[in-house]
Amino acid sequence: MSLRTSMCGLTVDIGASTPRWSRLVERALGGPTVAADDDSAAKAADLVIHIEDSRSPFPVGGLAPVTRGAWAGDGTVVLEDACGSGVDLRLQVLPPLLVVTARPRPAARHRLLRAAAPGRTELLHRAAVLQFPALWWAGCTGAVPLHVSAAQVGELGVALAGAGGVGKSTLLGTLLPAQGRPVSDNVCVWDGRTLWALPEPRRVTPDTVEPGQPAQPGGRTSERSRHGRMPHGREEREWASRQPGVEPSLVLVVTRGTGNSPSVAPVTEHRCARMLVGGTYAAGELGRYWAFAATLALATGIGPAHPPVTQAAERLSAAVPCVRVELAGRRTSVPLVELVERAAALARPLTGSVR
Repeated sequence: MSLRTSMCGLTVDIGASTPRWSRLVERALGGPTVAADDDSAAKAADLVIHIEDSRSPFPVGGLAPVTRGAWAGDGTVVLEDACGSGVDLRLQVLPPLLVVTARPRPAARHRLLRAAAPGRTELLHRAAVLQFPALWWAGCTGAVPLHVSAAQVGELGVALAGAGGVGKSTLLGTLLPAQGRPVSDNVCVWDGRTLWALPEPRRVTPDTVEPGQPAQPGGRTSERSRHGRMPHGREEREWASRQPGVEPSLVLVVTRGTGNSPSVAPVTEHRCARMLVGGTYAAGELGRYWAFAATLALATGIGPAHPPVTQAAERLSAAVPCVRVELAGRRTSVPLVELVERAAALARPLTGSVR
């Protein structure tokens, strides 16, 4: 299997040599692959990922040890058991290209985890092989990871900030095709102008009713997911469509209250930035990324040892209007487009897209 897609604003070519890993890649991208621009087919890749069917370790002769399980030299880095995933990585820095080769080499503990918690194992594989290399390479050109959902809603580029579990994914799932297009469910990178998606499937509770689809007995929807159960009792479903990025013109700071209906209110730049930073560091999706990025920064001498999350959050909060959205204490469905309209009316005059 080989495919081309957009990740974090990068043009990415991915090849997998086994059916199992081909399926994992397809699931990880969460539906139709999208290109960063219309000229993607003729554009050279920024990132190439090969997943090999080999149990042999990468040779480290001639490479210097960086830290435990990492060796580097002449633009090549070898990571053993990257992020505790049971997969070894070789990263070759060939600016403006990064080439990543992955070899699954699970030990007994990895096989036990896969048997006991296959969803967690799959998330580890996605992170180590696909997501973290894309985040790091985008970070080498100044893009910063943020734990935000994002969408194009009408003419507005909307970022949804907030801690995990408050309902951002549920809000994104209410967006109808006529109202806009989703960008990302959980994580984006911001380059100072555009929020670029780290593609993932949507994660919803099993009883979530898809827009336009009737609920089945027991609250299930008529369309079943090809994705499995994941942590926190959620399941994964594909996107019908999405776009690779959006220029933000509004940030919604999403919280969960105790009232019976949602409310919108002004929020300061400081509070918005604090929510962006806190949500990013609290996000389970990024928990292992910081050590990954620091190790590669040590090994290669490029990219930040720690991404400037606070500075990026402050710049984004200062650049566009920020509005707090407090969702009802009882988990009832409210359309995202309705909340965006209320927030935009409160925040007028809007400053437009970040420039």
